[in-house]
Amino acid sequence: MSVYTKYSDSDLLQFLKSGDERVFSEIYTRYHSLLYIYAYKKLRDKQKAQDIVQDVFITLWEKRLELRIYVSLSSYLYTAVRNKSLDVFARRKVEERYLSSLQQYLHSPHTAADLVVRERDVEALIEKEIQALPPRMREVFELSRKSYSSHEEIAETLGISKFTVDTQIKRALKVLRLRLFGNQVK
Repeated sequence: MSVYTKYSDSDLLQFLKSGDERVFSEIYTRYHSLLYIYAYKKLRDKQKAQDIVQDVFITLWEKRLELRIYVSLSSYLYTAVRNKSLDVFARRKVEERYLSSLQQYLHSPHTAADLVVRERDVEALIEKEIQALPPRMREVFELSRKSYSSHEEIAETLGISKFTVDTQIKRALKVLRLRLFGNQVK
């Protein structure tokens, strides 16, 4: 039994800022199952629900020093899960629209040359956006996606932590997603 079980959520939030992992563990124990059930009811996908809950807890830990929560801890966590669930729905809509347009395109008459030109255009657009990334982020992203280096290999090569590599790749993907598909996400 944790020494923190007797503390209120607001007390736990204050203790969390000190970096005490036992406090984080108590928050996780209190809310993980409830948040998972909430996410699952919204998404009907066990893996996505689990991923969302994990992301919420990772963010809570990583941003514990800068968090300014003006509502209850439970409200904050449920809102974070709801917002991430809405992001999943938005991504699904974009994917569905993309697949639908791809199917329409595949069923329409076209030539092989047209396909090659379109493919080159898309590749050029993606490359342009990759080149527009900040230098370090671009370097990490290219090592991952073009050189097929593992996160550990990239961290060792660049003399940075694996966590930094993970963060840079996540941010690069987010930036690219917004730049390439941003006008499609509503």
